[in-house]
Amino acid sequence: LFARSDALHRQQQLQLNTRLASHISCLDSGDLCVCEAVQWVKDNSLPFLDNSRMSSERASREVRVKETLHRMWIYSHHIYRQELRKKIFDCAKKLNLTGFCLTGKPGVICVEGLRENCEEFWHDIRYPNWKHISCKHVENMETEGSIDNLRLFHGFEDLQFQAHGDYGLRNDYHMDLGQFLEFLKQHQSGHIFQILFGVEGKLSE
Repeated sequence: LFARSDALHRQQQLQLNTRLASHISCLDSGDLCVCEAVQWVKDNSLPFLDNSRMSSERASREVRVKETLHRMWIYSHHIYRQELRKKIFDCAKKLNLTGFCLTGKPGVICVEGLRENCEEFWHDIRYPNWKHISCKHVENMETEGSIDNLRLFHGFEDLQFQAHGDYGLRNDYHMDLGQFLEFLKQHQSGHIFQILFGVEGKLSE
């Protein structure tokens, strides 16, 4: 069981859930616990919410804090499986991340948003057993405004370019990297091509 609220900071949420877990562990084995947990949260969450409101009021009186946009460039040997692609898109949507997923061989993922959300995404998609994947590059940019002004992507896109060569296997197809390079350049990220693939990208005339 896990309680989550947008009104609580991470530390307050952690404290609330630690107390909740402690309460549940005291119940007798075999007892129904969901209704008991809901009632406990109703009875005990107010102090945490009050603390959160006071923290927000204090923060609003202080100097405006700079926010940081975090952007991760992730490389995989390939991305084919439908259930894996669904996990990637669901996770990005849940964490308010923009970017893209390039399906095929090779596979490339870019996510941008708050640092903690990007790191949670990276943790969630790697486990339990995605071995051929690595984070090739990370970018951080500070702003006193909204991080949305720094985003290169407006949503989370599904990239599927023209493929070539199946090598006798139904789904072993290579993406047209020339089209991918053009896409990167359109999003002010042409320099990433060399970081991902180790070679300088060139567009065909």
